[in-house]
Amino acid sequence: MHALALAGPTASGKSAAALAIAQEHGAEIISVDSALVYRGMDIGTAKPSAAERARVTHHLIDIRDPLQAYSAAEFAADTQRLVRDINARGKPALLVGGTMLYFKALFEGMATMPAADRAVREQLEAQAAQQGWPALHAELARVDSVTAARLSPNDAQRIQRALEVFRVSGRPLSEFHVQGPDGSGPWAGIPLVSLEPQQRAWLHERIAQRFDAMLAAGFLDEVKQLRARGDLTAELDAADAAGDSERASRAEAERQWLLAELRRTTGLGGRARRTTTESERARVNVTRTLRTVIGHISAAAPQAGAHLQASVRTGLDCRYDPAPGGPSRWSL
Repeated sequence: MHALALAGPTASGKSAAALAIAQEHGAEIISVDSALVYRGMDIGTAKPSAAERARVTHHLIDIRDPLQAYSAAEFAADTQRLVRDINARGKPALLVGGTMLYFKALFEGMATMPAADRAVREQLEAQAAQQGWPALHAELARVDSVTAARLSPNDAQRIQRALEVFRVSGRPLSEFHVQGPDGSGPWAGIPLVSLEPQQRAWLHERIAQRFDAMLAAGFLDEVKQLRARGDLTAELDAADAAGDSERASRAEAERQWLLAELRRTTGLGGRARRTTTESERARVNVTRTLRTVIGHISAAAPQAGAHLQASVRTGLDCRYDPAPGGPSRWSL
């Protein structure tokens, strides 16, 4: 198996680095992004442009209508098939994105999740309307403390899903997010490079620049077009991917709703990028010189190394993270 995984937060430079690596090695890119699978969500998700997709073959982009769900288990199955197909063509596969649950499903495996239950969701929504999501978060803490610990008390969609899973199956969601039989399969051996800016101000400035570029490219019109369909609701997976959370209050509804879309889709003032408790515990921060770290990448992909060298000069730090039982991670 010939593959490399590249992860990192929004605006960290994943896409540019991936294009450089793919062009240098004739690789094909597999998107690891839960938003890019949906058609019609192009600007707000920073989907690769037509020109970029013409330069390098991309997979798992525009494969679902926003009404259709796409699970982490489906991603893992699709990716395994795609990597084999790409390798059979004599090319390496480059897995690129920031949806860590997808990486977890691929590297560690996941149990089959209970299907959505509309009746249970409606019950939870009615309960939240009366008691508020923090109260449901407290309920979740009583039945699934592991999941509750990683969620904000106001993370409505994820609290709802976790409680839905418990009420439908009688099992906490965290039990489904478990490692496969032994965690030592071939997919766990894929090396993972993670671009993680250590100066948050630098990343925030990059996000602000992306925000402005999205506005100039017509992001507001894209959101309005999605909303005008009339069939997209807040409980859909695609709605969360696009940041769809229309407020109950009708006062200034249009302005507030659109601002919420922009913040949550671009990362400005929205939900923070989550990392698993397990990976945080396992993380071992070993300081390396930037020259040594980038040298490892440059040896394999000179163009990518040059791109990362330029990024580092703007304020990135580096560390090496050996993940027990899983892939090694270079964090730049």
